[in-house]
Amino acid sequence: MLPKPPPREPSLGFIYSPPYRIQGISIAGEATSIQVPELDVVFDMGACPRPMLASPLCALSHGHMDHVGGLAYWLSQRQFQGMGTGTIACDARIADDLRRMIEGYAGLERQRTPYELVILEDGQSHPIKPNHFIRAFHTEHTAPSMGFVAYEKRTKLRDEYVGLPQEKLVELKKRGQEITRAFEVPLVAYTGDTLPGAHLLREDVRTARVVITECTFFEKGHHKRSRIGMHMHVDDIAQWMPLLECETLVLGHISRRTNLGDVRQALEARLSPEQLAKVRVLMDHRTNRMIYDRQVEQSGEQAPSGEDDEASQT
Repeated sequence: MLPKPPPREPSLGFIYSPPYRIQGISIAGEATSIQVPELDVVFDMGACPRPMLASPLCALSHGHMDHVGGLAYWLSQRQFQGMGTGTIACDARIADDLRRMIEGYAGLERQRTPYELVILEDGQSHPIKPNHFIRAFHTEHTAPSMGFVAYEKRTKLRDEYVGLPQEKLVELKKRGQEITRAFEVPLVAYTGDTLPGAHLLREDVRTARVVITECTFFEKGHHKRSRIGMHMHVDDIAQWMPLLECETLVLGHISRRTNLGDVRQALEARLSPEQLAKVRVLMDHRTNRMIYDRQVEQSGEQAPSGEDDEASQT
């Protein structure tokens, strides 16, 4: 009897929430790596699919293996392919452990891969590109954990100068008058693995344009399991949704044991049609492909070529 071929590796999830691409993999207990190319950042590095190499910054939510397993490879491959030194932003509470992990690889390989480590306390920030930065906030999980919000710095003409002719504004500016005010806009929030709590009700998380979070449990009898593992249950998502102002809520960290059809039914049973329209499951390739095809059709452009998507998840 001929042997079965090996099972296919899961395709990368892909969601387009203009102007951001959210792409990567997030399977509970296996790997989570979620990239937003427009912001030059990947959140967590449980595995390192090739597209992740393009991001110079990895914002690390916590130290569980399914979130850090690809970290050393990412650092090494960026150097090997001439893409520059990778930077890791991490919780101050795990910085020493992270250093020891990377030092262990240096001992195994008999060579050192350069890297930058940015150590963040709750509320601290780090620049990611011109006029953009991430701000860290503590979450609640079985290990020290934090989420991140990516911001854009913007300026706006002060109210008292609105309507003045351009030459007058130029004159005021030459005289040293501050005619604009600076403000910060939350763009993308990433919670990592977490229990629900006050950290999910932060103003910047609630008002971010895109929120990327986890939802590990969907069955009615699994509330206790979700609390033991300090993860989110679909009922937590239902309670949170009315408070979110995002355009897109991306759900990840779903187990292979959870059928995507059951995920869709659980969401449909708990959310209004308006809320449901905002929710996307990262690894639901079939639904995400249908939505993307509609986006392409509405744009009037030709669909870019790419690898075939995996139609379903077992």
